[in-house]
Amino acid sequence: MTPSELMNEIVKILDKKKAIDIKAIRTTELTIVSDYFIIASGTSVTHTRSLADDLEFEMGKLGVNPHNIEGRATGWILLDYGSVLVHIFQAEMREYYNLERLWSDAQSVDISGLITEA
Repeated sequence: MTPSELMNEIVKILDKKKAIDIKAIRTTELTIVSDYFIIASGTSVTHTRSLADDLEFEMGKLGVNPHNIEGRATGWILLDYGSVLVHIFQAEMREYYNLERLWSDAQSVDISGLITEA
């Protein structure tokens, strides 16, 4: 699966599981760590954990497992899929760390075709 295909699948799964304010940014030119960041929010601690668990499960069914998962007990869960890093936040933590601003030099990816209408 290419990094772009991986990013698309992750966005679709997070959208299906009702993640809030999903954003994707292309980081290829800015870091060797990943090609994409996906940033999303959950409505509560339970929802945030559920998003991470469901994403891991659904991607596992596609034969893709995260290299690492960090922060299950915090308001910021990071799932490392190699070329795609997924950041799932509780709203307060997302606002505090503001990765979108921190990585503002990265190119925003248009994912509107992957997101269902609310």
